[in-house]
Amino acid sequence: MQVTFPEIARVLAGAGSAVPAAESHGCLCGALCTSADYTLDRWLEEIVPAAPAVAEADTGTLQLLFADTLRALRGEEMEFEPLLPDDDSVLAERTAAISEWCHGFLYGFGTSRPAAAQLPPDVDEILRDFAEIGRAGLDSGEAGEGEEEAYAEVVEYVRVGVQLIHDELADARDAAGHATGGD
Repeated sequence: MQVTFPEIARVLAGAGSAVPAAESHGCLCGALCTSADYTLDRWLEEIVPAAPAVAEADTGTLQLLFADTLRALRGEEMEFEPLLPDDDSVLAERTAAISEWCHGFLYGFGTSRPAAAQLPPDVDEILRDFAEIGRAGLDSGEAGEGEEEAYAEVVEYVRVGVQLIHDELADARDAAGHATGGD
């Protein structure tokens, strides 16, 4: 990605957003998985209380994240990565961020998905898992190698799960986009 987690966190804080960076990216990804015509403006309405008040340079940063995420999800290379703190961050912070990311994904997925659409079983299972990950926490204390490995496995599961959801819903997303005049 062309932008980093700290950059997005700074932009959102400067714009007065109450939505954490990880959650905002999760929201974007959930919506992009279900909607062929989800726009940058619509995402900004979700995450920034007064989107017009976002500085032009900061809007450019959010545009880069939007474009990179869309390209990664719709591309053939399986390049998608959830926007999370770097591995140098404390494990408790990263665990909270993956939990927030999953909350955001479920929100974006739920608000953009046509209510009548039947979900494939694999998608439904991943969504249930994301709900469980959204409840994740870390006991206080130092993280050991086992906790670091578990975190890495969860992040990889989320990464692959999102790509699978996106791919599984391609036909439904495209059909809904054509029906509403989208791409």
